[in-house]
Amino acid sequence: MTEPLFAGLKVIDCASYVAAPAAATVLADFGAEVVKIEPPGEGDPWRTQYKRPGMPPSEHNHPWLMDDRNKRGLVLDLKAPAGKAVLERLVSQADIFITNTPLPARGRLGIRYEDFSEKYPRLIYASLTAYGEAGEEAGKTGFDATAYWARSGLMDEVRPDHRAIPARSVAGMGDRPTAMALYGAIVTALYRREKTGLGGEVRANLMASGMWANGYLIQARLCGTIFPPRPPREESISATSNIYRVQDDRWAMLALSSERQWPALAKAVGMPDLPADPRFATAEARRINAVTLMHILDEVFATKPLAEWRAILDAAGLTFGPVGTVEEIVSDPQALAIGALRPLGGTGMMTIDSPFTLTGVDKVPAVPAPGFGEHTGSVLRGAGYSDSDIAALREGGIVAGP
Repeated sequence: MTEPLFAGLKVIDCASYVAAPAAATVLADFGAEVVKIEPPGEGDPWRTQYKRPGMPPSEHNHPWLMDDRNKRGLVLDLKAPAGKAVLERLVSQADIFITNTPLPARGRLGIRYEDFSEKYPRLIYASLTAYGEAGEEAGKTGFDATAYWARSGLMDEVRPDHRAIPARSVAGMGDRPTAMALYGAIVTALYRREKTGLGGEVRANLMASGMWANGYLIQARLCGTIFPPRPPREESISATSNIYRVQDDRWAMLALSSERQWPALAKAVGMPDLPADPRFATAEARRINAVTLMHILDEVFATKPLAEWRAILDAAGLTFGPVGTVEEIVSDPQALAIGALRPLGGTGMMTIDSPFTLTGVDKVPAVPAPGFGEHTGSVLRGAGYSDSDIAALREGGIVAGP
């Protein structure tokens, strides 16, 4: 393996939960040295997410091992002057500082961009917020469920139909796409630093990321286009872009991409004469008679199990895919083939890879997320602290861990 792409890049992950730390994880995947800073006590709340009421019992800290893999763990009390001094030394040696600490708290802790920018002009300061850093809601707290999913219109738009209640998100559903936005901002700033020698502040927020994800409908509205409320499946205007229940009680998504695929679909489902039916002969006729055609296809798809339909429609070159389940995707051959799942070293388990690759560039092997303060001593020694200095910091409650 050649030297990792980001070897020597020093990153401070002074963030919590998912979006900002996950951006640091992607940097770590490519070899950056990431120090995860947690407060004394329970640390990052994401560390205990899997134990919260309503969570299924698990012997593995599954959210933590994914979102904080390949990092070194340091427990540090930033509220104490001695803790701030430690952070200052770490920042002076760092390339990137990542935080999602609420804006008012950044001022109290002395970790605002302006607290570092003049002293460390090459530093890239990456800021993640819920609703941005301007306007009346600047600094307002939020999670991806509120700022990304609900506020952006996605929660309203993806419900089965306009009469259904808004659709709930799953944990971290908007955090990880937002992490990629923050990662992109950081790498853009690194490119600028290569050209100018200067770092700077980059910002991303959950609300803007959610709006980007909902861009098709929001941009339409900006252009004056108003989409009608989503009808229930039974009243759909398209039978060839719809979901169907198959014989083994699974669902699959059919999405024809062109007019020429309609005869191919009719042939594949054993009804080659269907395109000659005046009700379905043209795209407009199929739109008008969508419900009738959907009922015909409902009966056809109910005659075979999912595996058979996948073989038939894939062979016909039609755009068709199963409505997957979590139980399936963890062993999906295609996910394994593309490296979306990869081994988590020393655990016998797999983890989810960051969602892109560079040809000819290897990612570092994935290793488990750090234990609470697991690397406190080694991080501080690397920053120039002596063993006696570290012992004094530990005795004073400024740091914790081995």
